[in-house]
This record gives sequence, structure tokens and C-alpha cells, in this order.
Amino acid sequence: MPATTSDDCCHEEHRRVKPPSGQPEFGGAPYTCPMHPEVQSHAPGSCPKCGMALEASFVLSAELQPDPELRSMSRRFWICTALCVPLLWLTMTRMANAEDFGWNFLWRNSSLYYELALTTPIVFWGGAPFFKRAWQSIVRLSPNMFTLISLGAGIAYVQSAATTFLSPEANVYFEAAALVITFALLGQVLELRARSKTGEAIRALLGLAPKTARLVLPNGGEDEDVALSQVKVDDLLRVRPGEKTPVDGVLVQGSALLDESMLTGEPIPSAKKIGDTVTGATLNTTGSFIMRATRVGADTVLARIALLVANAGRTRAPIQGVADRVSAYFVPAVLAIALGTFLAWVLLGHVSAADAMLRAIAVLVIACPCALGLATPMSIMVASGRGAHAGVLVRDAAALEALARADVLVLDKTGTLTVGRPEVRTVVALPASHAQPNNEAEVLRLAAALELGSEHPLASAVLRAAQAQALQLPAVQDFRAEVGRGITGTIEGRRLALGTRELLLHLGPETEALIARSESLRRDGQIVVYLADNGQALGMLGISDPLRDGAATTIAQLRASGLAVKMLTGDNRTTAFSVAAQLGLDSVSEVQAEVRPEQKAEVVRALQAQGHVVIMAGDGINDAPALAQADVGVALGTGTDVAIESAGITLLRGDIAALLRARKLGRATLRNIRQNLFLAFAYNAAAIPLAAGALLPHFGLSLSPMSAALFMSFSSASVVFNALRLRKVVL
Repeated sequence: MPATTSDDCCHEEHRRVKPPSGQPEFGGAPYTCPMHPEVQSHAPGSCPKCGMALEASFVLSAELQPDPELRSMSRRFWICTALCVPLLWLTMTRMANAEDFGWNFLWRNSSLYYELALTTPIVFWGGAPFFKRAWQSIVRLSPNMFTLISLGAGIAYVQSAATTFLSPEANVYFEAAALVITFALLGQVLELRARSKTGEAIRALLGLAPKTARLVLPNGGEDEDVALSQVKVDDLLRVRPGEKTPVDGVLVQGSALLDESMLTGEPIPSAKKIGDTVTGATLNTTGSFIMRATRVGADTVLARIALLVANAGRTRAPIQGVADRVSAYFVPAVLAIALGTFLAWVLLGHVSAADAMLRAIAVLVIACPCALGLATPMSIMVASGRGAHAGVLVRDAAALEALARADVLVLDKTGTLTVGRPEVRTVVALPASHAQPNNEAEVLRLAAALELGSEHPLASAVLRAAQAQALQLPAVQDFRAEVGRGITGTIEGRRLALGTRELLLHLGPETEALIARSESLRRDGQIVVYLADNGQALGMLGISDPLRDGAATTIAQLRASGLAVKMLTGDNRTTAFSVAAQLGLDSVSEVQAEVRPEQKAEVVRALQAQGHVVIMAGDGINDAPALAQADVGVALGTGTDVAIESAGITLLRGDIAALLRARKLGRATLRNIRQNLFLAFAYNAAAIPLAAGALLPHFGLSLSPMSAALFMSFSSASVVFNALRLRKVVL
């Protein structure tokens, strides 16, 4: 058996698995168990813990690949079914003529040998995978579903075979052994087929990419169509109207409108011009352009999303701990119940050992611990794929569950509630002193020169404003940034400072006129930045970041979903309260202003200390500490590497409205998991007593081993099929 667990994989050389070109590259083994993701193998096989068939850790292509396990189980099922037909005819004929002495005398013995001949290949060939997995479970001291099936079928077969040779007049149960194996095979076929559908979301994602790309030849020759796997970084590719962008890149010639709904869920095409980035698999609705490839194969956004979805399906949600604790004691408990059933019917029910054995076999066969183990991972796997198609990337199952349980949402302002592209709206210059000109253009010129060396988000707004006026920016010497205050530098012999009021107070006094004007700007929602020369205020800039469309409506809907909403921002209180008023937030209880990035994590920690389950939504970069601290971090970005890696949930559209879809997905997933757990628990709670014959004395209800095998075959499949309903959930 090639499967290895995390405990023993250190004894073998670590190998990377490289999928075919154009597919994501994974580290480690390519096969894993859906119930025990820590079990990995470099070849197909079965899980040493639960006995389930291992499945591919990732989807290799958009086409459904043949499953050797499914093919093998299907072949065994149909051949065993064909053998069961004459076996059942012989059994019914023998039982119908049991009182006929002539039939008994002439045909009974030969009929038993025919039944033995038909049952033997069913048990030993058809049931070979079950007996193999059962033996492995005994060796590893990890009994599972296949242990129970093998015991039930094996006991019935051995008893019947012994009776045929030693006591032909006693009852035999060849049909029970054969049907237990056949129905168990049916259950495996149904389950494997259903499990194969859980990868449809990833296959659909990979299928979005075109199969070929149009390569622009460097010598000016005619464009050449090449396979996607042959595209290299820095290749020039032509994309015509109606075609899909082959890989990630930068537009270098022309313009276009790209439909990016496959990534963001946004149906409105996005305008692209020279210098803009384009993402592979997005549809060019109009315009022809040439792009330069920057990411190919496993490095593209599409490949990384497929990898993220696959990995998310292998993580474990906290709610799965319930099933894990029950499963640890389930099989030993079933074995004890089966033994107790046998003894109770023999000692108290006063029935024959053969009839008591049938009750015990029915108990062994009908119990299905795999249904418990599959309840959570199947739902997580399907939900991760459904979310990817809606622009909601799930990094791990715990984040998805926390989305459903959360009661507090903490929002960063800039880039989350706002568009993240601030603009200079106001430039104020104080009256010139010492006969030195000091107009608005001069204030903007000096401020922009200082911002050349800054990495602050507002710096780009100042530089864009200066560029729009074609201002020539002087060189800066002795540049220095003071965190939380601003920047300083020497320009044309003047020691200038640009930053907050705190910075100016630190450097020198400011005029009353500047204070009065700045307050009016803040009440208008503008962020005020002061410019000073040697401690003397020269002027100020009013910068604002427009709110995202529908932000206020989205917050109202999030509240309606049961979330308390809080906004954190580093802005001045006046500015923050102005934005809060536009969003419908209460300035006193729902807004915290002048909060530094490192303090946001402290706010989240304080809410958790009060017993809240907290969602933190930010840009995935500046808010990384808070995202990591929260029960679930939601990065609102554009699918960049940093955004994808920094939070449990990434919203590719970069829009707070997408958080509503994520919340709905989390709730639907948790609801689906609970349904699966209920199905598994209710099935076993009702089926085991019925199989044991607890209702037989008073209600005449019981289950034969054949009926138990049939019901058992549908238990795991029902859980998987219920999980597949998440593919249709409306977000």
C-alpha cells in the first residue's frame, strides 16, 4: 500500500509533482483521502485509516479523467449482479420447495453446491477490495466501514459453506453474503460517481482558458497559432474581438473591453488601455490588442485560483470535530452491539444461533461510519468551487464556517468602503510672506516633490494632480518619513514638511485661518494634509477617496444578515464621521478614527475577548495583522498574490458587495454540513436498532442482511449528493 501519512512521510524523499504544462504545480503527493487529508500517496490506492479510495489532490485538465477505482468497482458490480440473478432463483426455488420431500431429497444438495459456486466469485473476487481494506484496518488497529462489511459477508459465507458440507439440512445464507457484497459495490459506484462531480468547479475554471494563443512573431511575419503550453514569458500575443486572453499579461498595443465576470462576478466589461494588466481567460468583447505575457502556466491567476479551490477542499472545518469524535468510537461500538445482538437473541430471544447470527450480520452491514466522515469535506469541496465562480476564493474551511457564525464585521475604510483611488479635491495656499510667491500651484508643486519618495497611499493622488497640471518637480534632499505623521525633506534650500496637524504642531505653530478651513474640508469628507516651511504653514491639500457604489446599501444588507458593523480608519475624526454619515453608520458606536494599522489588530482582539466572532475586511496588505487576528480575514483585492495569501477569504472583485455573496456561501455551507451530519446520525440511530431486531417483538419490523446492505449502500451517497446541491446555491 503506497499511502503515507504525515508521520511517516519524513522517511522518504520528498518529491514535487509537476502536472502537465499549463496546470498548477503542487508540492507533495498527488493522491489524498477526502476524509483524512493528511493521508497522501504517490499512487492510487485506499486510505489506511478509513479504507476509502484515494482521489487526485488536483484536477489535471478541464476534461473529466477516467477514474480507475470507479471503473474497477463498476465492473465488479455488474458481474456480481449477473451472478446474483441465478443465485436468487436457486435460493427462492429451494425455499419454496423446502417442504417437498422429493425436492429435498433429489435437489437440495446439488442446489447448495450451485449456490456455493455462484457465491464464491462474488465474495472472493467482487469483495476482494473490501477484504483487503478490512485486513489493513485490522493490522493498523483502525477498524472502518469495510471491516464491518467484510465481517458480515464473511461470516455468512463461512457459515453457509460449512453447512453445505457438514449439515446440508440446516439453513444457509449464500444470498445474504452475495447481496451484501453486491449492494456494497453499488454503494461504492454511486459514491465514487458523486465524488467525481465535486471537481466539476475546478474543471470548469480550467476550461475557461483557451487551448491556443496567437503569437506575434518578432520579425513582422504572419501571426502563428501555438498551443497554450508553448507560450513563454515576454511573448507578444494578439487577442481579437470574441477571443479569450490566453495568459496573464500587460496590454502594449490597442485597447479593449474585457469581460472579467469569470473572476469577479461583475457583468460589466472593464476598459483596458496600454499599460493595464489583463488576466488569462477573460473575454475580449470589443477591440483588438497586443499583450505581453507576464505569467504563464501554473503562475497565472486562473491556475492559482484552481489550486486554491483544490486546497480549500482538503482543509477541515471546526464542525468536523463532532464527526471525528463520534467516528473514533463508532466501529468498536457497532462490533459490541452486533455481539450483544447475537447473545441477546440466543439467550433471551430463544432463537437459533443461525437466526441470531442474521441479526448480528445485519447490524454489522448497515452501519456506515463513512457517511459521518464525508459530511463536512464534501460540502467544503463543493462550496469552494461554487465560491470561485462567484469571485469568492476560500482559503480554508475554517474561514468558511466562521463567515456563517460571525456576528461582528470590522471594515477598513480606504480601499474597502472607498474605491481606493484618492483624488486631490482642494488646494489651499496661505498668503505669501517675505515677498515670496505662495499660490496653489506652488503648494501642489512642493507637496508633489516631497511625495516622490513616499509610499503612502495618498502620495499617488498628489502626484497625479501635479502631473495633470504639468508641474516640474524639483529634487528632494534629506528625505525622511515619520510614521503616522508625514514626510520631511529639503527642496531648493527650504526645509519642508508635509503631513498631519500633529506633524506641524511638532515642527511649529499653524495659523487660525488654516485650522478653520481644514475643519470645513474634513466635514466634507476630505483628508487634510498640511505643507510647512521651517515650521511655518504654507498651505494644505484636501484629498478624498470616493465611496464605492452601493456601499451604504451593502452595509444595510450586512446588518440585516445579523452582523454588527464597525469601521476603522486612520483618518481624522471629522473626516471619518463625515464618511460614516454617508454610509449610515453611527459615529459614536460604529466608527473608530485615527487608528494606526498596528492598532487594528488590537481592536479585533478586544472584540474577540468579548466573545464575538469577528470578520475583518481589508485590502489584504496594510491590514495584514488585523486580517490574521480575526476569526476570518476577508481581503478585498484584485486577485493579486498578496491578497490571495493574506486572508481566509479573498473577494476578487474588490467590492464590499461581494462580501454579501461570501456570507451567503458560508451560511449555505454550514447549513449543508448540518444537514449531512443529521442524515448520517439519523440514519445510524434508526437503522442499527432496526437491524438488531429491537422493534421485531412489538411491531414486527426488522431488516435482513440484504436489506441492510441496500440501505447502507445509499447512506454515503446520500451525503455526497446533498453536498452537491451547493453547486446551485444562489449567491
